[in-house]
Amino acid sequence: MGSWSEIFQNQNIKNRGISGDVTEGILYRITEITDSNPLKIFLMIGTNDLAQGVTKELTFQNICKIVKTIQSQTPKTEIIVQSLFPVNPIFGNFSGHTGNTEKIIWINGNLKDWCKKNEIIFIDVFIHLKNKMDDFLNPDYSYDGLHLNGDGYKKWADAIQHLVK
Repeated sequence: MGSWSEIFQNQNIKNRGISGDVTEGILYRITEITDSNPLKIFLMIGTNDLAQGVTKELTFQNICKIVKTIQSQTPKTEIIVQSLFPVNPIFGNFSGHTGNTEKIIWINGNLKDWCKKNEIIFIDVFIHLKNKMDDFLNPDYSYDGLHLNGDGYKKWADAIQHLVK
């Protein structure tokens, strides 16, 4: 839902995210992205998998498979794996999503380790969006406990700015 070309004032930036998408969806249509030989891919996926009952282990494995597929199809593309975002149940919305904090933290920890081992850039956006006192999405950055508002997108953009160039 982010207008990244507007946020970064760069018309070459394309948002290929699809609302409600899952890792299997990306794997199914990955050539639509890799055929254009992008310079960089910022990958953030997995929350919807968990909401649909996909295990944290399979979600993690699919994210790794996406990265490996990108590497094999466009080896010159720089891949930046972003953590899954925190969620917040206090809004009372999206209970299938907002009850997955522990699974999200598990996936993020495993992604961080896997990326380090495989020399892939990992950026922990979770830490920038969470409350100071707990691991829930800061309500200042969301209007429903799942999706970011303008302030949330600003915080996200600030966290990845140094990698956009």
